[in-house]
Amino acid sequence: MAHLLYIDSSIRGEHSVSRRLTARAAAAWRAAHPGGTVTYRDLGREPLPHLDEAGGLARMVPAEQHTPAQRESWQLSERLVDEVRRADTILLGLPLYNYGAPSSVKTWVDHLIAPGIAYDPATGAGLLGGREFIVLGSRGGGYGPGTPREGWDHAEPWLPHGLSMTGLEPRFISAELTLAPVTPAMTELIPLHEQSLAAAERAIDELWVPASAAA
Repeated sequence: MAHLLYIDSSIRGEHSVSRRLTARAAAAWRAAHPGGTVTYRDLGREPLPHLDEAGGLARMVPAEQHTPAQRESWQLSERLVDEVRRADTILLGLPLYNYGAPSSVKTWVDHLIAPGIAYDPATGAGLLGGREFIVLGSRGGGYGPGTPREGWDHAEPWLPHGLSMTGLEPRFISAELTLAPVTPAMTELIPLHEQSLAAAERAIDELWVPASAAA
């Protein structure tokens, strides 16, 4: 039975474009996988604990030497890795905050970099590859080639590198200029935002369309 891991990270609730995109993608996945099961995690509403001095070194210490805090941190990493391992498809909402990924997503990635369960420490081989990993991005401004802030998006380029040890390979579908409808200074950019959003929604709708139907 197909299984989906569906993750949101926006803190903007019903106003979030990334949540709009992940919800659309999850609905499309369910329609294409009748009887499929879903695990949902909301990093925006229930963020994970950051790796800290008390427990964060758990992945560098043998399990038999773990302190209580290290044991708790490691057990959380095990649960998060298991969520990924059980999934055939992963959907992740990735808004751009201050030109980078939300700290909650960084923390999720930090917990996944777990030796022995997410990658082989002897060979460096990732143990979580072979899954469909769709990242639904949203960016309030424009960061494409030729724009004044080209290269300022440090979320999308970072994520594949951050997860590279695990074998996960994200595919991105993103909408830009999402602040145009609510920012007076960006009013003239609303048509470009609408085009970007429509293109992202079309790409989502085509994700699980059978080849025969798409032809």
